[in-house]
Amino acid sequence: MAGRRRGRGGGGGVQQQQASQKQRAGPRRALREPAAFAKSSGYESDVPHEKLTIAQARRGTPAHRPVRVYADGIFDLFHSGHARALMQAKNVFPNTCLIVGVCSDELTHKLKGYTVMTEDERYEALRHCRYVDEVVRDAPWTLSAEFLSKHKIDFVAHDDIPYTSAGSDDVYKHIKEAGMFVATQRTEGISTSDLITRIVRNYDIYVRRNLQRGYTAQELNVGFINEKRYRLQNQVDKMKETVRTVEEKSKHFVYRVEEKSQDLIHKWEEKSREFIGNFLELFGPDGAWHVIQERSGRMLQALSPYSSPRGSPSSSPTRARSPSPDSSASPASLSPPSSPSSPPSRKKGTRSSVKAASTYRRHEQ
Repeated sequence: MAGRRRGRGGGGGVQQQQASQKQRAGPRRALREPAAFAKSSGYESDVPHEKLTIAQARRGTPAHRPVRVYADGIFDLFHSGHARALMQAKNVFPNTCLIVGVCSDELTHKLKGYTVMTEDERYEALRHCRYVDEVVRDAPWTLSAEFLSKHKIDFVAHDDIPYTSAGSDDVYKHIKEAGMFVATQRTEGISTSDLITRIVRNYDIYVRRNLQRGYTAQELNVGFINEKRYRLQNQVDKMKETVRTVEEKSKHFVYRVEEKSQDLIHKWEEKSREFIGNFLELFGPDGAWHVIQERSGRMLQALSPYSSPRGSPSSSPTRARSPSPDSSASPASLSPPSSPSSPPSRKKGTRSSVKAASTYRRHEQ
């Protein structure tokens, strides 16, 4: 008994392991391969599809029985707002299989308007979104009970804003009343209409850009005059860009020249300060040149002192007043002697000087 129980338990464990491996393989396969298209005959499963409530779906379901959530739309110019809505629908329950319905071009042009992308392009955009498990082509505008039963849809995900179309105030009203509706949040600031508005607002720019890239005027549905105007404007823009480039280069060159000139001025100032400092150190009042001159003057004076000039009184007053010890000169010897043999002076006042000398001699006698 114990062995059988272990065997049955082991078998159940293998089944659970295989189911969990399939569950893990699903997301990995979705990341490597695009999502599959839904079969025209509808969803087929070996497991009976029982009706689920929102409470049961939120508690979680077995791996072999994911909650099938449906989201539909046009998905023209597939953008981040679309992807974010699908991400919310994928994660509304712990175990979710997300089915996305895409309306055809014929139905969309009839009930909403012209699209930028074709239906095949929109199908492929949805198939390569990581949150999508199945894509339903040519999806209906209004969901019927037959369509929900055909694809075994448990819940429908969409934003809670009433969607008025096809003569109805809200195409999801009957889904909400049946308790099969789960709400997602819209992403503000981006929509397909906003993107188309940008293109229309900047029509001339996009036309000129595509003409530059090689598209013909017929492909862009542009007339002859407008084509010539756009091409002329392109030439003018090229000339402006060339002038702007030259201006930038010239500004850069001038800036570099200014930098070099500033460097040269700074270096010149530093050299001039250094030269002036060296000059002052050498020839200034306390410079080395004056010190050398002063020292050389002292040396010359020590080696050869200056002599007194002739006829000038002695520089030392003591030498003039103290008589020589060897001389016994009388007061008469202090007077200048008269030389009879000296020739008479021709200068003015000679006679008076001779008379004064003879008077002096008489007085001595």
